[in-house]
Amino acid sequence: MSLRLDGKLTAARIKEDLSRRVARLKDQGVVPGLGTLLVGSDPGSLKYVAGKHADCAEVGIASIRRELPADASFADVAAAVRELNEDPACTGYIVQLPLPEGIDGNAIIDLIDPRKDADGMHPYNLGELVLHPSGEITTPLPCTPSGVLALLDAYGIDLKGKEVCVLGRGITVGRTIGLLLSRREVNATVTLCHTRTVDVEDHMRRADVIVAAMGSAGFVKPECVKPGAVLVDVGVSRVWDEQAGRYRIRGDVDRACYEVASAYTPNPGGVGPMTRAMLLSNLVGIAERSLVSPRA
Repeated sequence: MSLRLDGKLTAARIKEDLSRRVARLKDQGVVPGLGTLLVGSDPGSLKYVAGKHADCAEVGIASIRRELPADASFADVAAAVRELNEDPACTGYIVQLPLPEGIDGNAIIDLIDPRKDADGMHPYNLGELVLHPSGEITTPLPCTPSGVLALLDAYGIDLKGKEVCVLGRGITVGRTIGLLLSRREVNATVTLCHTRTVDVEDHMRRADVIVAAMGSAGFVKPECVKPGAVLVDVGVSRVWDEQAGRYRIRGDVDRACYEVASAYTPNPGGVGPMTRAMLLSNLVGIAERSLVSPRA
């Protein structure tokens, strides 16, 4: 019987701890505030941002919302970013991606104050992760990769010496999770596969852990999974269900793989809740560090 790695349950426990930390901050006169900048009305983005603010309410973090129409210019978005940079009530914030066509997302991310980068995706903070292969990192970490590691750790899954196959080279997961997995505190060996990888099935079959982050529904099949492997499903695809007459969320891992694996993350209900919990964790960490090193 394979082990189901419950992201909802683990995230709830993390949020309980964060609630206590937020209460201590408030006792010291610090009220953490999470800002979100949403451009346009993409249904997925609207739902995701709403979930983040619901999480904030749950743990006692203040919500700061900035919304712009889909036809906002680069200058409009940049002005909103600078406003959040300067807002003392905003401890940290995220720019919800993707941005409308024609707006350079990377250029907007560059404008974020790295100290307020709740997503951990600013080039400065990613550079800090690259520069520190061991020891404490005092800058925000990428939310989804750190959420994956926190979930595996919560279930006592030791990655030391394990072969990890990462599917997908996107910046959100694929290109960043290897930096965390290869740190000396984890000591995994990482193979990054992508659309031009030769015989990707062979890489999967040799892996002790597969982290699937491609956005290709059911890509990982049972015949490609080593018996006893751990499966981490990060991919999200909207697939039309003919029988139900509506779209359903599907992950990258075919559910038939669960019978072969020793442990797996469900999708939905696995990595997604952990990503949101890590966003709050980053924010609370920023607030706590501000007490030690207040800004000039």
